[in-house]
Order: sequence, then C-alpha cells, then structure tokens
Amino acid sequence: MNLTPRTIGEVVRTASDYLAARDIYEPGAAVECLMARLLRCRRLELYVRFDSALTDTQLAAMRRGVKRLAAGEPVQYVIGEAEFMDRTFKVDQRALIPRPETETLTRRVIDEQKLWGSGQPPVVADFGTGSGCIVITLCLERPDGRYVAIDSDARALELAADNARRHGAEDRVAFIDTELLDSLEPDTFDAVVANLPYVSTEEWNTLPVHIRDFEPRRALDGGSDGLDVLRQVIPDAWILLKPDGFLFLEIGHDQARCVTEILESSGFGSVTVAKDLAGHDRIVTAVKRIDE
Repeated sequence: MNLTPRTIGEVVRTASDYLAARDIYEPGAAVECLMARLLRCRRLELYVRFDSALTDTQLAAMRRGVKRLAAGEPVQYVIGEAEFMDRTFKVDQRALIPRPETETLTRRVIDEQKLWGSGQPPVVADFGTGSGCIVITLCLERPDGRYVAIDSDARALELAADNARRHGAEDRVAFIDTELLDSLEPDTFDAVVANLPYVSTEEWNTLPVHIRDFEPRRALDGGSDGLDVLRQVIPDAWILLKPDGFLFLEIGHDQARCVTEILESSGFGSVTVAKDLAGHDRIVTAVKRIDE
C-alpha cells in the first residue's frame, strides 16, 4: 500500500478505506488500534491528534502493519497485544486471541462466593491456558488463591509464562505441560476453569479468514460436533477436583443441553448455564457430586 497522506487522520481514513475494499473485518477499528500502538496512546486520543503529521519512519511502520492486516491477519497479532478485563496481554499465533465471552467465564469464577469463602486458599487450575489470560486475571483479582496453568502445547505455556511475568504473577502460578490429565493427583483442585475447543469441524471450515487462517486450529476445532475435547476432559476434571469442587466451562451457544448431559453422566451436579453479553448460552458451572 502506498500511503501518500501524512497526517494521522488522513492515514487512518485512507488505510481504513483500503482495507474495507478488501473485506477486512472491522477495518476502521483495526487501523485505529494499529495507529494507537504505533504512537503509544489510547485510540480515543487519536481524534484530538488527527492533524498531527507522521514521520517517515512512522509511515513506513504503518505501511507494514496495514499490509499484514490486508492479508487477513488479526490486528491483535499484528500489534502483539490484546485487552482482557482491562489488562493488556501479549498474544501471537501460539494461542487464541482473548475474547469477551472468556471475560464472562472469568468473571463467573471470580464471583463464585462458595469457592472463595471457605477460609482456605482454593487451588484453581486453568485447563488449556493458552495465553494465560484467565489464570493470570484470577490470580490478580483473587490473590487469596493458588493457581496452576495447564496446557499440552509447550509453546503456549511459554506465552502464558511471559504474560505472568508481565503482570508480576510469575511466582504465583505453576505451569504444567501435559496432555494427560490423569497423570495429576486426584482430589487436588477446588476449581477447574476451562476454555477448550468447542467449534465443530464443519463450523471451523466456515470461520472468517482472520480466525481460520491465523488462530491455532487445535484451540478451536472440537471435532464433528465440537465436543470431542470436552468429553475427554470432563471425566478427568471430576477425578482431579476435590468433593464439592467447581468446574467452569465455556461452551458453544447450542451445546448447553449436550454438555449438561455429559456433566451429569460424569458425576457432576448443580449444573447451571449462564449467558454471554450477546444473550447466548455460554458459561456452564457444575459441582463434583459424591453420591452417598
């Protein structure tokens, strides 16, 4: 792209039009995020600086960034950062970009008073931690807990550890690289929280380019009905949880009934379903039940 304009406002408008013509997702927001990252300011500040000129170096950096956006790459990967519950996390193609639905999941854990009101620090595990945004946020919001981040991808765990250092939580989160949850000690955790793959393979094939071609498929594709990973993890979670321990899951909008059945057949009770900000079934909470 040949950016001939020089002011912030001109570049934002020209680049946005350029991306819109190529059907790029939310082009205006993407360009503003890119510009704000370049200038180390908030997006809203751009509007009072629209008449300010960019240097040649800044223009060159914008050209490189807009070229990546034009290829479909998500702006979060281009700038290397994403916001999650008012904190900034490092992101790249080792893990999913944090989403608002996962903020809802994390808030649900924070707000569960029965988990935090026992007087003893609860032990909380984050299965499939990815960027670490869930477990690190919990650690910062609920410093009275003890935390474990688990992922089968060593590269994702490295990213999560980087984010823990960024937020000063590296000494308060244990990182475990394992695909075999049954290798962990039973009755260890007071709570398990998990945002695992739940998109069906058919749905994955129809996802927008900025998701399908850039975010890791292993973190999205849950098999023919999207529930392959959950079917494996839910029984393991039951074993690893203490009696009356909590399981918090993020699910697909049409999976509540099936997930409830899997939970109940695995020994969980007190299953509840909460909606996301868009009004879709999204967060499932269950309690490990010990039959008398």
